[in-house]
Amino acid sequence: MLELLGRARFTDFCRGPAMVALAILSSIVGVAPSYAAGDLLIAPTRVILDGRRGTEVILNNIGNEEATYRITLELRRMNDQGRLDDVDLEKASETERAALGIIRYAPRRVTLPPNQPQSIRIGLQPHEVLPDGEYRAHMLFRAIPKTPAADGSQQPSEGLRIQIIPIYGISIPVIVRKGALTATAALTNVRLGKDNEGPTLEFDLNRAGSRSLFGEVHLTKPGVAEPISITKGIAAYPEIARRTVSIPLSPEIAAKTQGEIIISYYEAPEAGGALISQVRAVLP
Repeated sequence: MLELLGRARFTDFCRGPAMVALAILSSIVGVAPSYAAGDLLIAPTRVILDGRRGTEVILNNIGNEEATYRITLELRRMNDQGRLDDVDLEKASETERAALGIIRYAPRRVTLPPNQPQSIRIGLQPHEVLPDGEYRAHMLFRAIPKTPAADGSQQPSEGLRIQIIPIYGISIPVIVRKGALTATAALTNVRLGKDNEGPTLEFDLNRAGSRSLFGEVHLTKPGVAEPISITKGIAAYPEIARRTVSIPLSPEIAAKTQGEIIISYYEAPEAGGALISQVRAVLP
């Protein structure tokens, strides 16, 4: 399931540039959309562990060449715009540090031939001493380029030589829940907005409780059962009490939203699809 990290049009899984440059002296990793990066597919794209048993994530190389990926755990923190920002370990909270300590996985590096799935096993260290709550880290699957320049095996030569290499990655949240956790939401401050690509529908998602929320937003007109728009993967993590959700509107959908509209926030279908919150608004 795709999880939006920033605005509603972006993917939970942290979306940065889909491709970034790697020079000989430095490397920067961009995180592509969570469902795929380069030729890598991942399922599921969101993992929740309750301590009773572990699970697996399945990787599949859909390209035509063998590819190698390094797997690491990263810390990311949601801001009030819904974006996930990297967190330095030195600045991490006790809860964030605890997540890194209890989540275990193997293997940590895989080489995938074309169209051959590989499972990554995910489990937990004993964590009975931890207080009840939600603990989260983000599992990053990062492609390892095959070039000598990227792995450091190339012998230095005279003169300056810079090689640009794309690096792809996918990040998915791994969430650990301990205890009886609850969460509620309220949708407020509905308004029209605009970005570089056109009109948007915006509202505030106010979260309360001890766990995250994740689901999809349906836009409907009164008396009409069929939604005019469904936006999936809208998350609100425990570190925030409120975030802005911005949904891009095509010209056709923007025209349909004029007048009274109903905005409904549902749990993801695999979590039961229950209604979390709903609001009515009148748009110009």
